[in-house]
Amino acid sequence: MAEVEFGGLKFSGGKMVAILTALSTLGGAAWGGFQIYADYMDMKEIIQNIDTDAIAARNDVIETKLDEAIEYTRDIKSGLKDDIFKLEENIERMEDKVDKSETRIKDAQASIEEALGQVRADLNQQSKDVTSSIREVEGTVRASEKDVRDVMKSTVKDLEDKMDKLDNNLRETLQEALDNPLAGK
Repeated sequence: MAEVEFGGLKFSGGKMVAILTALSTLGGAAWGGFQIYADYMDMKEIIQNIDTDAIAARNDVIETKLDEAIEYTRDIKSGLKDDIFKLEENIERMEDKVDKSETRIKDAQASIEEALGQVRADLNQQSKDVTSSIREVEGTVRASEKDVRDVMKSTVKDLEDKMDKLDNNLRETLQEALDNPLAGK
């Protein structure tokens, strides 16, 4: 194994690795400390160069604009409330008008239904009256037809009787004329 002598001390393999590890850790820690210190110094310089008056002025401008925005928002809110109240009033008026219209429509509908019921009743009565009149006329026509048939039968019978009588009279007259000895000469 290799040995190293440093400042009168001898270091062998395992100790050397331990010493190198310790030295590299110390070197890394020192380097990290220097980096933190450098960042600290840069931040210190930046902080010293910050203009707090400009920031305060900028904050005042922002605050003023914010106050104006809040006031504008309040105005909008107030205007919206007024608009909503007007809309509610208009809606209530419209609802009242709709209710009145519905009432008038229902009344008109009831009146129309009543009139239609009366018309139906009148039509039914007229239909019954017409049907009754038609039946009466039919009965009268039947009776008249029967009377006409009876009269015709009686007239036909009368005519037949008269024709028979006339025929008989003609036959008798012809027979008398044929039986007459003087008629043939």
